[in-house]
Amino acid sequence: MKLYLRLLAYLKPYWKRLSVTVCAMFLFAIFSGFSIGMISPFIRVIFEGQPLDAVSPEPVQAVDVGLARWVEAVKAEFGRLMVGETAVESLRRVSVLIVIIFFLKSLFGYLQNFLMVSVEQLVIKDIRNELYHHIHDLPLTFFHNFRTGQLITRITHDINLVRGALTDGFANIIRHGFLVFVYLGVMMWASWRLTILAALVIPPLTLVIIKLGKRLRKGNRSIQEGLGEMASLLQETISGIRVVKAFAMEGFEKRKFYEKALFYYKTFVRTERIASLGRPLTEFLGALGAVVILWFGGKEVLETGSLSADRFFVFLAASLSLMSPFKVISNFNQLLQQGLTACERVFGILDIESDIVESEDPIEVREFTDRIELKGVGFDYASDRPTLRDINLTIQRGEIVALVGPSGGGKSTIADLIARFYDPTEGVILLDGVDLRRYSTSSLRGLMGIVTQEVILFNDTIFNNIAYGLEGVSPDRVEAAARAANAHDFILKMPMKYQTMIGERGMKMSAGQRQRVAIARAILKNPSFLILDEATSSLDSESELLVQAAIRRLMKDRTAIVIAHRLATIHRADKIVVIDKGRIVQVGDHEDLLRRGGLYQRLYDLQSQNSQLQKRG
Repeated sequence: MKLYLRLLAYLKPYWKRLSVTVCAMFLFAIFSGFSIGMISPFIRVIFEGQPLDAVSPEPVQAVDVGLARWVEAVKAEFGRLMVGETAVESLRRVSVLIVIIFFLKSLFGYLQNFLMVSVEQLVIKDIRNELYHHIHDLPLTFFHNFRTGQLITRITHDINLVRGALTDGFANIIRHGFLVFVYLGVMMWASWRLTILAALVIPPLTLVIIKLGKRLRKGNRSIQEGLGEMASLLQETISGIRVVKAFAMEGFEKRKFYEKALFYYKTFVRTERIASLGRPLTEFLGALGAVVILWFGGKEVLETGSLSADRFFVFLAASLSLMSPFKVISNFNQLLQQGLTACERVFGILDIESDIVESEDPIEVREFTDRIELKGVGFDYASDRPTLRDINLTIQRGEIVALVGPSGGGKSTIADLIARFYDPTEGVILLDGVDLRRYSTSSLRGLMGIVTQEVILFNDTIFNNIAYGLEGVSPDRVEAAARAANAHDFILKMPMKYQTMIGERGMKMSAGQRQRVAIARAILKNPSFLILDEATSSLDSESELLVQAAIRRLMKDRTAIVIAHRLATIHRADKIVVIDKGRIVQVGDHEDLLRRGGLYQRLYDLQSQNSQLQKRG
């Protein structure tokens, strides 16, 4: 119930439109009741020449007050309205009234459906936008635990299923609740005895629906998890298709997908088997109740005469119409349970709190003027495996600092902490003497230009990828940045030059070309602080020399952190920080570290030997 109430809270901004929708539902139900009630006057006109009993209404007793008096008065006035001077005139009036009633019923039926779809889609839009917004605000640690395909399924498939809890839940409860109320009213007017008898059918129907609903919720949860697993596998294999083919693993990946698809098939069929029980069970119980009603009602008409034929027909029509809402309930119960299961998964993401908490009164940082300090910084992705321990490091403005060391030592983590992709679990990081957590995250990262080891480009033009994050950039500036990154020449050879679409993740370009576009993007931003994480790792020797020269020009009078495995690329760094197993083990410039020996010298000698072997080869 809490889950459902939370979903319904999204309707609050649209209460005016929803109120109009509910009014349309109510009027639709009223005219649906009138359309059934018109059976009685029509039969009376055809067979007796007079509609209703209202021509000579029974006097209202003195004990009758309030609603009873009002109902009798309405019946009398309604009856007079339909009575003509002749039976044919009465038939004409009844026919015209039937047309009017069905026109109004159709009109309000259209309005209720159209308006409900409008409200429903506004709510779905809000939930989808909120989820997408929240995912962007979550830290990188969140993405370590969720696969891309699972997140895509949450935003697309699961939120679509939420429609079931809205349209087939809230809307149908109101719509068919009104219909049940009206049909019961018509049945009570026709025969209160038969109405009580018909009510005995409702409890078994309700029990069936509740029991099926519990089993459907569990089954739908497994279905949606299975769909998420298939989406994740698809995303991984398609994005990594080059590796799959290189290792001839097509058969292995196919078998994995077949297993996921088989699980989804079995779960879906099992759940659908349960869902399919709803309609036949409710129809059977309804038919059983209808037979009982026909038997007792027919006896009242034929034997005792306590029930007139026209009212018996009205009762039958209303009772049969009453079965329709219960059929709908049995059908939409499947969709309702799917929607609630999807709500659980969507709200599960929305309830995850970000580790990166914005300050209540954040400082907008405009420039970097002095230094960055890491004081006693520690960080761990998992509590039992610390990644960084007791990191103390000062980076002066205009200084080029290289982070080197064995893979997995924590070099990239330090850069991520400075960019505040994570917050340290111990210690503090200061920018110009102020804790990074005091600054607004957007203004802090606005100072930085970042080129990561894994190049991320978007399915857009080369121009837009270079100008990403900037508005109103002139073509001259984009071209200058591309020239500085040694990308201009190969861009001119593209079919549409700078307006060439590069495909998903830039797959229409080589690895070296993608890297140079990413470097051009960082150069165009003209940041105060650069983070280059293996920024030249995918370039050939000639391109690397040109880009290194461009980066050196760019880093003049700027602060930069350069993460590099190839030590030959960081000779000119002002400070080299050697990191091993999450600790700083050496600090100095290139010549100083070589003189002192230790880990840096061993790494340098090993890379020199490998380079010589490659040249001989």
